[in-house]
Amino acid sequence: MPDITEITTGLRFPEGPVAMPDGSVILVEMLGMRLTRVQPDGSKETIAEIAGGPNGAAIGPDGALYLCNNGGCFTPLELGNLLFPGPFDPSKYIGGRIQRFDLSTGTLTDLYTECDGRPLRAPNDLVFDAHGGFWFTDHGIRDHTARTSDLTGIYYATADGSHISEQVHPVEAPNGIGLSPDGSRLYWAETMTGRVFQRTIASPGQLQPAMPLDPSVCLAGLPGYQLLDSLAIDGEGSVCVGTLLNGGVTVISTDGSTTHIPTGDLLTTNICFGDSDGSGEYRDAYITASATGKLLHMRWPNRGLRLNYL
Repeated sequence: MPDITEITTGLRFPEGPVAMPDGSVILVEMLGMRLTRVQPDGSKETIAEIAGGPNGAAIGPDGALYLCNNGGCFTPLELGNLLFPGPFDPSKYIGGRIQRFDLSTGTLTDLYTECDGRPLRAPNDLVFDAHGGFWFTDHGIRDHTARTSDLTGIYYATADGSHISEQVHPVEAPNGIGLSPDGSRLYWAETMTGRVFQRTIASPGQLQPAMPLDPSVCLAGLPGYQLLDSLAIDGEGSVCVGTLLNGGVTVISTDGSTTHIPTGDLLTTNICFGDSDGSGEYRDAYITASATGKLLHMRWPNRGLRLNYL
């Protein structure tokens, strides 16, 4: 076990951490339906109540916080002292959406609820590029009662609400998404297959076409029963992806080789990088341990990566 410290606990399935310049971490509580700021001393402040299921979060070019909202496609499931995302309940589902939250005024706006006339099902995670747009995943819904499971896509959208396009379809339960340090490559993780995919970006918001059955689009697949959640890219270009069941962060290098950093939480969902010492190396890794409701911290062995607009 690496040297991991607990910053705070008592969170209702934390996700989408954003390390802010002031040393705080803003995150969502997906099953608490709120946006929370965690200070370095572990104190917590509710920024806003968010209906549905706030999931991924990122700061945009205007300084606002952009949210993936899965619409409340999971219900809370408590097993002992652990909290899990439980079955889909259609009576509690409000529809998937991308939202903009103004941190200065507290105003929450629905930015996108559909693409090409098709409703967004359960947006999960997003990442901004250097051009002011963002890539995001739609995780979809698995409705056990109806015996259905969505095939969804990878999308690109602009922060002003004027454009959204589907760039990859079909995708099986896409979750985390990130950009290479130079912005030339897009990565995303599929939860149920335990795979991380990669594609080359041809121009802002456009991917180079992939040949059918091209194995190079799959960066890595994990053995055994390991599921993947959200991710971040570090300064070496490695994909650092929250790993479920084999609880921890799996680090996938650009050649596809992997190492695993255990956290002790079965549902380790996400990671982000901060720079508390001002060195510019962003080696503060903040990790959401969602089943136990904790925000964790460790010094990352490699350089981290500063996200656009932070």
